Amino acid sequence: MSACGARPAVVPGSPGAAIYPETPRGEHLDLYHDVQVADPYRWLETDDEQTRRWIEAQNALAQPYLESIPARERIKNRLTQLWNYERQGLPAKYGGRYFFLHNDGSQNQSVLYVKETADAVPRVVLDPNTFSADATVALGEFVSSPDGRRVAYSLSDGGTDWRSWHVRDVESGQDLPDELRFIKFVPVVWTKDSRSMYYARYPQRIDGHEDDTRQREIFRHRLGETQNEDERIFVVTDHPTRNPFVQMSDDGRYLIIWLYDGSQSTGIYYFPLAEDGSPGDLVRLFDSFDADYRFVAEIDDVFYVYTTAHAPNARLIAVPAAGKRNKKGDPEQAPVSTEPLGVRVIVPEKKFAMAEVTIVGGRIIAQYLQEAHSLVQVLDLDGQPLYQVKLPGLGQAAGFAGDVQDPETFFIYTDFLTPASVIRLDAGSGRTQIVHTPRLEADMGQFVTEQVFYSSRDGTRVPMFITHRRDLQRDGQAPLMLYGYGGFGIPLQPEFSVPVLVWLEMGGVYAVANLRGGSEYGEAWHSAGTKLQKQNVFDDFISAAQWLIEKKYTSTPKLAIRGRSNGGLLVGAVLTQRPELFGAALPAVGVLDMLRYHTPNSNARQWSSDYGLSENAAEFAAQYAYSPVHNAHRTCYPPTLVTTADRDDRVVPWHSYKFAAALQYAQSCAKPILLRVETRAGHGTGKPVWMQIEDYADQWAFLVKSLEMN
Repeated sequence: MSACGARPAVVPGSPGAAIYPETPRGEHLDLYHDVQVADPYRWLETDDEQTRRWIEAQNALAQPYLESIPARERIKNRLTQLWNYERQGLPAKYGGRYFFLHNDGSQNQSVLYVKETADAVPRVVLDPNTFSADATVALGEFVSSPDGRRVAYSLSDGGTDWRSWHVRDVESGQDLPDELRFIKFVPVVWTKDSRSMYYARYPQRIDGHEDDTRQREIFRHRLGETQNEDERIFVVTDHPTRNPFVQMSDDGRYLIIWLYDGSQSTGIYYFPLAEDGSPGDLVRLFDSFDADYRFVAEIDDVFYVYTTAHAPNARLIAVPAAGKRNKKGDPEQAPVSTEPLGVRVIVPEKKFAMAEVTIVGGRIIAQYLQEAHSLVQVLDLDGQPLYQVKLPGLGQAAGFAGDVQDPETFFIYTDFLTPASVIRLDAGSGRTQIVHTPRLEADMGQFVTEQVFYSSRDGTRVPMFITHRRDLQRDGQAPLMLYGYGGFGIPLQPEFSVPVLVWLEMGGVYAVANLRGGSEYGEAWHSAGTKLQKQNVFDDFISAAQWLIEKKYTSTPKLAIRGRSNGGLLVGAVLTQRPELFGAALPAVGVLDMLRYHTPNSNARQWSSDYGLSENAAEFAAQYAYSPVHNAHRTCYPPTLVTTADRDDRVVPWHSYKFAAALQYAQSCAKPILLRVETRAGHGTGKPVWMQIEDYADQWAFLVKSLEMN
């Protein structure tokens, strides 16, 4: 690698403005389908001393700049004040006991509690705030044994997605010696005798570390044994992007295995289980890999399955326990048709997309997306509608988990101006009861949320939520933050956020665009924002910005764009396509080098379901046209704060390093391009409150200066 000097660029601010850190440009070239592609910052993909010195220099430039903004301290103080409110998670009921997370408002991490009955006094099961001095060891998931005597829980250290699982005795508060490693993204499940667990783990490399370049495998763990003694029962050998996930039927008689390919569960298998939890012969239920199939519940040997097969907005079907068995555990092809499998449609496809469905106490609870907000309908097991759950407003309802025999379930309700309330539902009677309502020292009544619809570049109708002061003057002078995601079938529904509330109090307007690539209108909406059609997502976002300017909610000098992860890609792409349209940009933990996101040192090949692969000529052409790292050309970019974290092992930080370097080199004016790299943090998992406050204080202060806010 030969190094050429970086083009000097000046960061405005204090007198004697600073120069960007020196960033050598190498001469590395890659050949894709007869196209030579330069990669001058390939060296930033390597975690070595040169890269670490470069990161330190970038932080040494960014932090003084951000800390010198007078409004930062006031913003930080207000974030601290508002975040200090009591909040509670959804209760999970096991063995008659209720387990739930609770935060008194002052805690960096929420604490796991248990109650013997719904009205009993709660007691602490475990407090993750005691696990590390800086609160960066976080509780991930928890799953109680069916008898409620033990709880399996996971920990993440310093923001990593990797989890170590442990087992705690609920009565004594002591941990058992059991520990499970090499796990991320998936929980464990207990057998009905509460003596063993099934889980999906990654293989172990020769050096003892995790190997997530290969697929997960399913193991059984018996309490009291070491992980090395665990029995492997399922492995995928025929497809590099399919990963298994385990679930247990409520009666403990079936172990369900989903195969995920990208963002969808495309196959379902199951093992019948003996009384002691031992697996029988493997059975193939659905394996056509042509649609989304998700196990919902099993009742009397009938499987209820959510699917988008022949129904882009999804439907619920019922399938009797049947299929071809293979005693070697290698699934055979089993035809999926109404004759051999006896498929019945229970809840047919409707106008609105079915986002989730559960079965609780003999009732089907179907959660629909109606113009991007929640509609919840309860039906009997034959699919006959019984009632609609009354919600406090046009927001988001989530949860509704439980047992097929127990009508008690819980859900949360939230919207842009309502913190998440916990509500109990009797699925049989339809009665609801508020369990917990957060109280904040803020005047929510001064704000209002409206939903609008605008036309994208190709004429597609796209919804958008806009939250602002009731007395907003639409004269184009309001600072506005436009947020988007647009990928992997993830819908953006109304949701409360302390940082957004602070932004509103600062006089800002907050807009959320429901872009293609999400699932606001079902699988067709998702597919329209993937692979060769990914540009639709960026067009939707650009069109949202243009509509907001046209309607005088804001103007270019006052318009900021923000997105995280896949949303970071969104911001990077529209920033490089239309730099003159925006007043500031905040791409966070973004996927920004689209030609190399799936390589071994990034290891995200499973995202190819949305992004495609550069090995495919047509998909390469589409990626190369929008990949932010490859489209940072010499021009004047608006003030941009690129943020990432050193332990992000989901979207590895070199994406942000390379993009920041490319923007700094390409910048033709004095507007700042800054890189902020957090330490002992990851993609966002388990991030302590104090660290979130520092992060948002920096971002909002950057916008105050960049948008010239009062």
